[in-house]
Parts: sequence; C-alpha cells; structure tokens
Amino acid sequence: MKPSLPANLSLGPVHLNVRNLKRSLEFYQRALGFRVHRQAGDTAHLGAGRADLLTLTERPNATRAPRATGLYHFAILTPSRYELAQSLRRLAETRTPLQGFSDHLVSEAIYLGDPDGHGIEIYRDRPRTDWVDAAGNFRMGSEPLDTHGILAELGEAPPEWNGLHPDTVLGHMHLHVRQVPEAVKFYCDVLGFDVMAEWNGAAFVSAGGYHHHLGLNTWGTLNAPPPPPESLSLRSFVITLPTAADSEQVQGRVLAAGFSVESQPNGWLVRDPSQNALIFAHAA
Repeated sequence: MKPSLPANLSLGPVHLNVRNLKRSLEFYQRALGFRVHRQAGDTAHLGAGRADLLTLTERPNATRAPRATGLYHFAILTPSRYELAQSLRRLAETRTPLQGFSDHLVSEAIYLGDPDGHGIEIYRDRPRTDWVDAAGNFRMGSEPLDTHGILAELGEAPPEWNGLHPDTVLGHMHLHVRQVPEAVKFYCDVLGFDVMAEWNGAAFVSAGGYHHHLGLNTWGTLNAPPPPPESLSLRSFVITLPTAADSEQVQGRVLAAGFSVESQPNGWLVRDPSQNALIFAHAA
C-alpha cells in the first residue's frame, strides 16, 4: 500500500545562501514586502509577520554553480487575487525586473529572481473547484496571465503598500533534480506525496490533493551534480507535519529505504537522491 502524508502539512522556511545580506534584505523588504523577524550575525529570518518563510545566510565569496541540482524557485502564496495585485503593483513601482507571468489554470503566477539569481514565484490559488474540467479531470497548464484583470482588483484608489499580508505562506517548492523518475520514487513511494501531473520533463507532487507542494524538473539539470555547499544555492527547506507521530512514520520509511538522516534542532534532515536537503519538523 502506498504511503501518504497529512493533507495539512506546511512548508517553510526555505534557507538560501546569498552573497551580500544587506543587499538581499533590502530587496526582499522593499520589493517583495517581507519583514525581518530576527537577525544574528550572518543570518536573517524573514516572513510576513507570523511563521518564518525565508532564511538567508551570507557567504561573501559564494558563486553560482553553472549546472547543478537545487532550487528552481520557491513560491510565495498570497491569500487572494487582491493581494497578488498588490504585489504586482509594488514590483512595478520598484522597477523590479520580472522573468515571466503564467496562468496555470489552478493558479496565477508572477516569476522573478533575487539579486543572487534565486528563483521566486508569487502566486494566488484559484478555488479547488476550478482545478478540474467538466469530466472531473485535474488540469494544470501554462497560459498567458491576465495582468490587467489582476491589477483591476485594486480599484481606482488602492491603499498604500503595507508589505506582505500576514496570511502569506510558502506555497510550494520547485526543485532541479538529476532524474525525474528517481525523484518521484523518493518523494512519492518513500515520503508519501502523490503525483498530480507530469509533463515537459517535470513532475508535480502534493499531499491532500493540492495542485503541488513540490515541482521536480530536469530542465538543464539531467544527471547534474549537486551544487557546492558554500555556493549561491538552496541550503534546505522545512516540511512541517502535524504531529511527532507523523514525523516518526516518515522517518521510519526513509530509514527503511536506505537513506540516512541527520538530527536537527527542529527535527531531522534527509537528502533526496539529488542531494536537496529537506528538514522534517512537527507542529505538536
């Protein structure tokens, strides 16, 4: 019987190496509306005022590996189309370069990069009833985004920008992997995610019927090595499960499959076959 994960798991924070912490903090606060929750030495913890969503660690001499597994993008989920419009307007006001827009049918998304080239998505979900067609089949794609319609949500006299809404969360992670079938076997057969869609050299997996908590692709990284530890790269990201028992069950499957784990202050760490580091924590 295939294992499963609780539908109410949550993601974050995602932990990244950056070259200049001051520069990165200015970008994430000014352009995206993050708040600095805590800062000590070379590391800062950011979010929207509640749980940490992002951790940044400064590595002044770090460079970006030209071809490696790791982060494709992390995705910030806004609580409404109105809040997505607020973010889009702010990005325009700050003249932040954007990399693309997409209507994924299940969501509406804006893409950009931070000063170190880390990929970022800002999106809002459509209602779950819109995720299936008339025959009840799950649908996810990539269509042009109605940016004018999104900005129209603000009305004629929108309020001043006040940063990310407190209900903003880390919605999903999208990873570069070395082999999609190998990654799917780990994330689904071992951890317990379900495949929601597979297309164009990528797989999208989730718990509880969400469109995807994780994207897994080989776009430019087929059989690629992991990045050097001190490069401009993903250090880790956290998956929080509801209870300690949930965490123990997942760890048992991981160990039984032959993967090693490392103890962490907030849980335990495992590396996927592409050496992306996941930390499992529990809420209670």
